[in-house]
Parts: sequence; C-alpha cells; structure tokens
Amino acid sequence: MASIRQKPSQPALALRGAALAPPDFRNLGVMLRCLLGINLIALVTVSLRADSPEQFVRDALAMAGVLELPLMMVLLLAYLASPMIARQGYRQATLMLLGLTVFVVIATYPLLSAISEGGSLLRWCAWASGAVAILMAYFHWRAAMATPALAEARVLALNARIRPHFFFNSLNGVLGVIRSDPRRAEQALESLADLFRSVMRENRDLVTVGDEIELVNRYLDLERLRLGERLQVAWDLRHCPLDAKVPPLMLQPLVENAVYHGIEPSAQPGQIRIRVYRKGRELVIKVANPVLAESRHQQGNRMALANIRERLMLFFDIEANMESGMHEGVYLVEIRMPLRREEGRK
Repeated sequence: MASIRQKPSQPALALRGAALAPPDFRNLGVMLRCLLGINLIALVTVSLRADSPEQFVRDALAMAGVLELPLMMVLLLAYLASPMIARQGYRQATLMLLGLTVFVVIATYPLLSAISEGGSLLRWCAWASGAVAILMAYFHWRAAMATPALAEARVLALNARIRPHFFFNSLNGVLGVIRSDPRRAEQALESLADLFRSVMRENRDLVTVGDEIELVNRYLDLERLRLGERLQVAWDLRHCPLDAKVPPLMLQPLVENAVYHGIEPSAQPGQIRIRVYRKGRELVIKVANPVLAESRHQQGNRMALANIRERLMLFFDIEANMESGMHEGVYLVEIRMPLRREEGRK
C-alpha cells in the first residue's frame, strides 16, 4: 500500500497579509518539532563555545541535564493552554509562550543551578526566550508556506471535481428526466448547485463529517441519473461521530474516484462501500470499490489521492495517515486522522 507523504514536494511562498494561526501544541508533529528544535539550538550554542570535541561532549551532556526538565514543563503547560493559545493572534501567542517559558525557568532555577556549573538567572531567561522566539519564527515561516499550499490544493481539488464529463453528464441526466419526473430534475439541479457551491467556497477550515456525508449524497444523486441501478452504495455509519471535524472536500473526491474507476467502466452493477467510524481518539474513513481487469484513468486517480494526502498533511501534520491499494479483491482507500470536535465536546 502507498503511504501518505509527510511533506509537500514544492512548498510555495507566503502571501503577504495572510492571517496565520499559531501552532497547535496538542499536535504530535508540533511537539516533536519543539523537542528537536530546542535541542538543536542547544547543540549549536554549545558548539559555538567549545574549544575541543571533548569539551563539546561534556558541555552538551551538561546542557541536556539542565535543559530537559524545563523544556518538558514548558511543553506540558503549552499542551494544557493550547485551546487558549489557539484563540490568540500569532504575536499574542508568542508572547504567551514566552511568558510560560520565563515562568518555568524562574521556577526551576533553584534546583537546576545547584546541579549545574552556574549561569545567572537573567542569562538563562534570555537564552530560553531567544530559543522560543526562534522556534516560533520557524512555525510562522512553516505556516506561511502552508497557507498558499493549502490554497493551491483547494484549486487542484476544484479542478479535479469540475470535470467536463461530470458536468455535462449531470445536465444530460437532468434533461432526460425533466419531462417525466420534474421533481427529480429540480432536486438534481439543487444538488448540482450545492456541489459547485461547496467546491468554490474558501476551504481553509475544517468541516463536520455530517456535512461531508450530505455532500456525497448530493453527488450520488446526480450520478444515479445516468448510472441508475448500476450504482449501489453501502453506508456503514453505526459508529460515526457526525460532528467530527475533517478537511473539506475529502470524502466526496474519494467516492467520485470509486464511481469513476469502479462503477462507470463496467456494464454490470457494482457496490461502493463507505465506512466512517471512531476508533479510540482517531477517526477512520474507508472507501472500497470493485476493480476491473482493465483500469482506466490511473493518472487522474493518483492526482486526486495525492491532493487529499497533501491536505491531510497541511491540516493534521504527521498525525494523519492515508493508505490505498488492493485489499481482498477491492480497491480500498483508508484514512486515519485525529478525532477533532467542537471545543468542549469529547
């Protein structure tokens, strides 16, 4: 199975004036980058003042002994204060994190100064504040890269969704039933309008699973106009948290791929299986479709899946995972992501 890429291949430059959200200190990727970043800054600091490899090793070990306790305490406080930090602007969030850092340094100074070779409290506070400022500058730069990348991913998703064949087939389906079943034709036009409204709006925020399912049903209503009984869909939503937050335009492209590659090329009826459920603190989405002996449009399939992988990475970092490939005679796409809900819900 192909695994999700953890890094976009060509990050873009930031747009000036874009509002950037502070890092999410409950995200595993952010925590790991904090640990690695602060320790890297410490190693650079030690290397600048070391005169020999032996002194570098001694100073690095001593620095690690002093650094790790306050670093862990700062990360713990940042984790607890993450909802409050998320509501702040980037500058206010940086000042809040600097305040937490200085507080921890002052609180741990009596203990750590007794086991270290010295260093004034002011010097320790200055170093810690500088390290945090560098780290937040890095996160700001990374968020700035992700902002246009997310916009680009949205455009790619838009282009992938508005395929000429889908648009004209939908209109032809409406024309085919407009006299025999005017009510169905009206509903189909409403579904088409809702679908295009969804893909053309700004998709920078997470949406609920319920909204995504509603969008998929609108799309399936349009496809049934031309595929009829050939298109069969089995939903498994028994353990689905409908208020869970997911990236916009994620489920519908997966289902469209399943229709496009598994149902449309065949003259026989085929079934798409869609399962959405909670597993611990994860949300799992599975979409399976039949596979023909001769598959078509594989390049378009890879482009759509790559777009979803990139948006998962932009929203959830390394906490999201996507796998796709053959499984028990069907083509299966499985997505796992952190279970996010409205604040205050669990």
